[in-house]
Amino acid sequence: MEPLLEAVDIEKNFGGLRAIDGCSIAVPKQSITGLIGPNGAGKTTLFNLISGFHRPDRGRVMLGGDRIDNLPPHRIVRKGLARTFQIPRELKEMTVLENMLLFPQHQQGEWLWRPLLTPARVRLAERELQERAEATLEFVQLIHLRDEFAKNLSGGQKKLLELARTLMLDPQVILLDEPGAGVNTKLMEKLSANILELRDQGKTFLLIEHDMDVITHLCDQVIVMAKGQVLAKGTFAEIERNEQVLDAYLTG
Repeated sequence: MEPLLEAVDIEKNFGGLRAIDGCSIAVPKQSITGLIGPNGAGKTTLFNLISGFHRPDRGRVMLGGDRIDNLPPHRIVRKGLARTFQIPRELKEMTVLENMLLFPQHQQGEWLWRPLLTPARVRLAERELQERAEATLEFVQLIHLRDEFAKNLSGGQKKLLELARTLMLDPQVILLDEPGAGVNTKLMEKLSANILELRDQGKTFLLIEHDMDVITHLCDQVIVMAKGQVLAKGTFAEIERNEQVLDAYLTG
């Protein structure tokens, strides 16, 4: 399949440490790709390079045929790539709904003159945005918490909110950093169902995950990293029989 997201021969050094060493990955459109490997393999660093939080020292990142490794994070988001974080970054003193309403870009009320000159248009846009936010909360089954302060959510609910806020950006590609970390079984089932449904609707996912049950259930392909390099790629059935992968986990 034609890749929607590619990282080609990426290298990243931090002082004398080479965190990413000639790494290349390809993520097909409308797929779920798992990124696994032992701690310190470079998975989160690769996420940071793809999403613009770091610049690679060598190589390139391509999204839909366009090079994005020279862009800052906010411009990469505009290109259609968004991410979540291993530790949710909710705005604690705002409600769940308020967290949702802050994420969309280019809102009518951002321009000082529009509320003054076209107030009806701004009110209509705000109403449509709230309806969209509520529909997204309904999708992730958080609508009953719309008026709850985000700080009061459980760890799993915060992960669902992270995904919901990301969807307000309407990205083509979503990077998920350990979506299952700290999430109980029931909420992980909800989150997994959301991800699969979004894939079927056309979204593309690259996710880091240590829970192999989640990888088995969700992923169309799996990429294994070790010591900043791609060690293996294929289906989970192929990966779990790979001797190099087993050695990396045992010795990594």
